[in-house]
Amino acid sequence: MLGSLNSASMPTGLNDLIGTLSLDEPIRRRSKSQQRPGKEQSYSNTSSSILNQSILGQSLSKSFNKSLNGSISAKGSKTPGRSSNGNNRKTPSKGIAKSPSRSKTPTWGDRFIPNRSATDFDLANFLVTKNDEDEENESNSQNQRDRKVMSDNLFGGDLSNRRVMQFGQKAPTSLGANNMRMIYDSGRTPSLKSKATTRVIPSMPEKILDAPDIMDDYYLNLVDWGKNNILAVALRNAVYLWNEATGNITQLMELTGAEDYVTSVSWIQEGQILAVANTTGQVQLWDCNQIKQVRTMWSHTSRVASMAWNMFVLSSGSRIGAIHHHDVRAANYLVAESNHHTQEVCGLKWSTDGSYLASGSNDNLLHIWPRCASDMHADATPIHTFNAHQAAVKALAWCPWQSGVLASGGGTADRHIRFWNVRTGTNMSSIDTKSQVCSLTWSTEYKEIVSGHGYSNHEINVWKFPSLEKIAELIGHSQRVLTLCLSPDGQVVLSAGADETIRLWQVFPKDQKKKTATSTTTKPASSALVAHFR
Repeated sequence: MLGSLNSASMPTGLNDLIGTLSLDEPIRRRSKSQQRPGKEQSYSNTSSSILNQSILGQSLSKSFNKSLNGSISAKGSKTPGRSSNGNNRKTPSKGIAKSPSRSKTPTWGDRFIPNRSATDFDLANFLVTKNDEDEENESNSQNQRDRKVMSDNLFGGDLSNRRVMQFGQKAPTSLGANNMRMIYDSGRTPSLKSKATTRVIPSMPEKILDAPDIMDDYYLNLVDWGKNNILAVALRNAVYLWNEATGNITQLMELTGAEDYVTSVSWIQEGQILAVANTTGQVQLWDCNQIKQVRTMWSHTSRVASMAWNMFVLSSGSRIGAIHHHDVRAANYLVAESNHHTQEVCGLKWSTDGSYLASGSNDNLLHIWPRCASDMHADATPIHTFNAHQAAVKALAWCPWQSGVLASGGGTADRHIRFWNVRTGTNMSSIDTKSQVCSLTWSTEYKEIVSGHGYSNHEINVWKFPSLEKIAELIGHSQRVLTLCLSPDGQVVLSAGADETIRLWQVFPKDQKKKTATSTTTKPASSALVAHFR
């Protein structure tokens, strides 16, 4: 009996099912002549016998079929569309019909092979043979709910969200904008870097200077790079000058006392005058052109660890917390003083416009002093006192391109860099650097700030402002970085370390479009990487 059964004697629905299960043959859609004349005939005994012979062995009751309004009669067959006369039905289009919810996919220059083992061909046959009239029948809200219930039970989800073809893994992200020449990576999202971060910062110093006997004291300020392009370095009881242009090294002065040592050096803003302070509280002024001491000022009774110039006024901070202001032109040079700090003043900086003086101390306080209206020294009372730091505040730096913005760094127990708006008295932002902050300096060419650190990383970090993104980490010192200085042209960052070395880092190269004509001044040979101050 089975041997005599041929395709001519088979019911039409069974022919469709056999054609569907033949995976190597194309999916055929029923022609108009093969469609049954009425909707009710699609749920006949013949259809039920087809379901009984299905490989999956699944069956649908007549009540379920009616609830779907002819959306599915059996797996692998299409329900005829509804019309008024039973003959005026839309002829299916040739080829594979796409789900109405999917937009047209652009043609790319690459292709992906479908995973046949992960594809449900019964479901795919239904999706590609469904026509517009079927979707009109499903527009009713009750029909949609019934359809969702049936889809969840039979297929584990909504059919409208199912794909005809499944791929083994998601297509990787495109890296190119041209669809005809699509380039893919290995599924990794490309990182988006701003143009500013493409600058290459050398990880090795440009030059290394030997600085023997430099004092490993967190509170002292022993290095300063003047506008005259001369570097002043204090090595215990002596001060040396290094001319960056010629490479010449000159000893400026030396203390004679057995226990005396230099505690601070500071260049006047314009000119050749260098202020040198020591452990006795004495402040000396030296003319570096003539290598001659021009003045000695006595006002402090303890060592002076920090100094800062505002035009012709020199401000100095002592170990007992006193801040004195000296008018170096006058015979009676001490013009003002304040005693709001209770411990050593280790950080002292005038703003670039001379409007504010910032002072940091070992009492963990940061004071902001306005300039006196009648003179160039600071007022007797601070306008702001910040106590956010949990350790000594030595590192201070005023932003050169944003007035009233100050950066301050805390010691080992704090480790934070904090940014202040001194006009409003607010903390703009802060970042935990995980290391003692010993020194800070801003770039005049880029919107960036450099920090020098002590325990425990002994590194130099370059930060983007105001995002505070770390864009470079310079490692070279084996002990803490005591002081940072910026070269007069704003390109080189100098770091003095407790490992008795001074390193010059090419961090901020000038933009070639802004760069002026090259100086005709001769420079030392680049092969002389190591020089000595004595």
